[in-house]
Amino acid sequence: MSEISALIVDNSSVMRKIIERALRQAGLATANVFEAATGIEALDVLRRSRVDLILSDINMPHMDGLEFLRQMRAQGIAPGVPVVIIANESSEDQVREAIAAGAQSYIRRPFTLEQVKERILPLLGV
Repeated sequence: MSEISALIVDNSSVMRKIIERALRQAGLATANVFEAATGIEALDVLRRSRVDLILSDINMPHMDGLEFLRQMRAQGIAPGVPVVIIANESSEDQVREAIAAGAQSYIRRPFTLEQVKERILPLLGV
C-alpha cells in the first residue's frame, strides 16, 4: 500500500503522538497525519482534508468521539473512511455504541503493537 493520510482525534497531545508512532511501528507509511483535540476540530479537518483512516478517542471535551462519529456520518463527511475507536478498558458499552454508530473497529488502551496490526491494517487492505 502506498502512503496513507490519517486523522488522530484525542484531547491528549501525548496520546496523539503515541498513536502516530504506533501506526508507523505497525508498518504504515503515513504521508500526512492530521491531529484534532476534539470532535469539533476533527470535523473541521475532515472538511478541508482527505484522509484514509480515522482514529478517535471516545472521551473528549466539547464533542466526544461518539458524537463526532454520529455527526460525521449524518453530514456525509469522509464516507467510506474506516474509523477506529480508541477506548479505555472499562468502556464496553461505549464500544458497542461506537460500532453501532459506524465505527469499523476499536482498540483498547493500553494497546500493544500487535493489537494495532490486527485491528487497523486489515481495514486498509494491508
